[in-house]
Amino acid sequence: MSLTYTRFLTDSSFTHAQTFRDPLWKDISIPTYMAEVVKSPSFIKLGRIKQLGVAFHLYPGAVHTRLNHSLGVFHLSRQIIGSLLKRKADEGFLTIDGVRHFLAATLLHDIGHFPFTHSLKELPLKSHEQLATELLENDRILRTALKDAALDTKIIGDIIDEERPTNNEEALLYRSILSGALDPDKLDYLNRDAYFAGVPYGIQDVSYITDHLYLHEGELAIGFEALGSIEHLLFSKYLMYRNVYWHTSVRSATAMIKRCLYENLKRGTLDEDGLYGLDDESFFLLSQTERPLGKLLTRVRENRLFQPVVEELFDEKNPIHTNALSLRQRSEYEERIEKDLNLIGGSIVIDIPERVSFESDIPVVNHQTFLGRFEDVDPLFTRS
Repeated sequence: MSLTYTRFLTDSSFTHAQTFRDPLWKDISIPTYMAEVVKSPSFIKLGRIKQLGVAFHLYPGAVHTRLNHSLGVFHLSRQIIGSLLKRKADEGFLTIDGVRHFLAATLLHDIGHFPFTHSLKELPLKSHEQLATELLENDRILRTALKDAALDTKIIGDIIDEERPTNNEEALLYRSILSGALDPDKLDYLNRDAYFAGVPYGIQDVSYITDHLYLHEGELAIGFEALGSIEHLLFSKYLMYRNVYWHTSVRSATAMIKRCLYENLKRGTLDEDGLYGLDDESFFLLSQTERPLGKLLTRVRENRLFQPVVEELFDEKNPIHTNALSLRQRSEYEERIEKDLNLIGGSIVIDIPERVSFESDIPVVNHQTFLGRFEDVDPLFTRS
């Protein structure tokens, strides 16, 4: 059944059962059908995983969790759906059942996270999206809560995991909203991370952005009048990486953790499945075992981080630099330097930040007329 704005506001499927008080978005109301979902252990666990890992050593206020963030993503997703329905941008394509599944997916999109997931992409580990879909199928309590809410775990998984093939066109639309260039995930984490870190860089005019969203060929588009807000969004992402996510201390901690885990996975002293169910506290308990380089985790926990000794701009023409993009080769470089300098294992880490896309490939419309992609239309952010 197609969903209208009036029905979205009044349908019993979306009536409120529980309200969470959020410092960023104020009241976040969870619909009745998801009341048991937010009580499931897999969701509650997100409250024991910090959104910014050990960044709180540098920004003491940054102790917010992935549970806070998940509630925020749900809240903004609901705003986006309301905005699209209000201007009838969906052209009858959104359904009550589809939106119910989409909102459940936004709430559960991070349940596959374990500590430092995004920082450990180079390691041979499953993606948090894949882990989320596995939990949807295998977590008995969560699966029962979803079944009782008349929700299909497969549809929710199709929305969360971009790698899963699906022919469900409505699910593909929701996937593009949740994981696109203007996704509610980004709108929440930039604002939330900036708020709790106490920095001004990530604060956005979110309501103005969500009020000027349209659908264009199956993806979110921005109204021409809101280009300035998108410029602010993209530049804020750059500033947050420069000043928070890639601060020297954060990068040092990340590199130390990565080296410790890589060495243990390589030697078979740590099973990847042993990482997936951990929260922050149990993660750092790994340092109490006899695993190689466990002292690196201890140093990170105690904020005794390595300091930069040598910094170089990455040179794509330098084979030493390009070879170091491989985690295996980087590990060999680290061990070779330690041997040459007569240092004990785990004394050196080499850190190369990953390439980050600022996702400016956004459709721009003016009264439903397509004008082009953001990077072609905007005078500030251009291809040249």
